[in-house]
Amino acid sequence: MVKLPLCGNNPVIKPFKFHKFNLLVLLQWGILLTILMSFFYHTIFSFAILVASPFIALRMVFNPGFRADIMERVCGAKRIGSFPGCLWIHAASVGDVRIAKILIAALQEKGETRPIIVSTFTSTGFVQAQKEGLGPVFRMPPDSPLWLNKVFDRLRPSLLVLIEAEMWPGLLDGCRRRRIPVLLANGRISQKSVDWYGKFPFIFRWLAASVSFFSVRTQTDADRLLDLGVALDKVRVNGNIKFDALLSDVNAPPESGPASGSNLIVFGSTRPGDEGPVMEAILKLHEGHPNLRFVIAPRHLERCREVEGLIREYGVEFKLHSRLGEMETPALVLLDEMGELNKYYASATLAFVGGGFNPRFAGQNILEPAGYGLPVIFGKHMGNFEEEAHLLVESGGGIQIDHPAQLYDALHRLLTDPDQRRRRGRSAQNTIASNRGVVEKTIELMSCLETK
Repeated sequence: MVKLPLCGNNPVIKPFKFHKFNLLVLLQWGILLTILMSFFYHTIFSFAILVASPFIALRMVFNPGFRADIMERVCGAKRIGSFPGCLWIHAASVGDVRIAKILIAALQEKGETRPIIVSTFTSTGFVQAQKEGLGPVFRMPPDSPLWLNKVFDRLRPSLLVLIEAEMWPGLLDGCRRRRIPVLLANGRISQKSVDWYGKFPFIFRWLAASVSFFSVRTQTDADRLLDLGVALDKVRVNGNIKFDALLSDVNAPPESGPASGSNLIVFGSTRPGDEGPVMEAILKLHEGHPNLRFVIAPRHLERCREVEGLIREYGVEFKLHSRLGEMETPALVLLDEMGELNKYYASATLAFVGGGFNPRFAGQNILEPAGYGLPVIFGKHMGNFEEEAHLLVESGGGIQIDHPAQLYDALHRLLTDPDQRRRRGRSAQNTIASNRGVVEKTIELMSCLETK
């Protein structure tokens, strides 16, 4: 790996200066707390698995899908072989896998020759990682030394990179005991998590102690970590790696893209409660714009059957993406396959991204359509994407609506004003371009931690 220099005259980690006696007392108490917390966590976790094991076994007997999922998590790491000194990247779900893909591509471009191993938590993330060809990939086993010790013995990684918010106690404890540095990359922490950890601050301090460095997306994320007691010299605001995702598309001029003549509107990453307003908007838009085509892409594919039923209630004809013929262009497509959403964004003229009408969901990724030069419409509850929403709204590339009933009006205004639509699309794409470069900062931090 090409070793990058430390961050100028600003070392990554600056040691605090304590009086010798105070430092010794603090270390003793810190070590004792860590030992006790680890003991209690592993005891409670093991007891919970023991109690649940009869129910798990029974469900495995009668549910083949659940059985395959459990076996993949428990046994999946055995198939990847031994990779001492590797880089280990843990990406929970599909979105995290896409971030891992950007990071891996940048590392390899810089000459990284060590094996890079990817683990995922969700089955969809696992499938996506395989589809992206990210090399050795496995499902993360249960968060217990009973399974994790075998993973550590096989991999013996030089560094663990956690994507966004994947702070599993057993995994972090294993790294601490083996002195493996841990980088939380593209980190974020929601206000909901802060409120919970605020009630039990000792739990967060125990988790954070095993993380070597926090590279976070926004100043808000950094402030929340500092409020929870993370040392200032362990936190840096580097931005969002997702801005680096669509490099070739960001460099393409928006005027030459599909938005200039497309008649496709994409409703991406919809969550429960989104599809009703979406269908209402589609019916109204179709009356005034009969040539429009639409795509609905639920955030979770297991909801496709539910969404199918809703579409039928509205009496609208549609086709599943998986059953489309080569030349078919139906008025409405329900996207029921992973990894295809960006292809629709790339040929669309407008995009709505779901998850923002309900504070429980706190938004979805609005950067992907923006990267393709699309004006992006989204709801007001964007707790998981606060900074991204702020940047897009400020630039004019994003339109934030307060209520689902406003969706039709927002779409209609942009459809009837091509100049505004192109201007907003250009602003969205420029916002992506001006915030790139986060992956370089992340690689710099990885190098810093490995050379400590």
